[in-house]
Amino acid sequence: MKIEQQKILVEGDSYELIRKRDQLILKGSRVKYVEWNEDGTFKEAHLEPLVGRSVIVNPQYLNYTWLTTPITEIIEESEEGTYLKFKTENSDYELFKTN
Repeated sequence: MKIEQQKILVEGDSYELIRKRDQLILKGSRVKYVEWNEDGTFKEAHLEPLVGRSVIVNPQYLNYTWLTTPITEIIEESEEGTYLKFKTENSDYELFKTN
């Protein structure tokens, strides 16, 4: 029995999140920024990065590919929103958006 591989195309934007310390690359079709309550529980998801928010890759109901600790510093951000370099509580990251 021969099994043929098929490529699954993701329509729309694509994202690459790179953790700098080990060059871990996480890819996804969606990224959001999670705001937390004071007790550490989920408050709201946003489309814009901000200090105190976490980056979540491929957010779905009760599932995701990756969730960072909260952003502590935004080092660089492109005006068109295609690049973000930031630090979290325990790592440095770069996020790239491609079409």
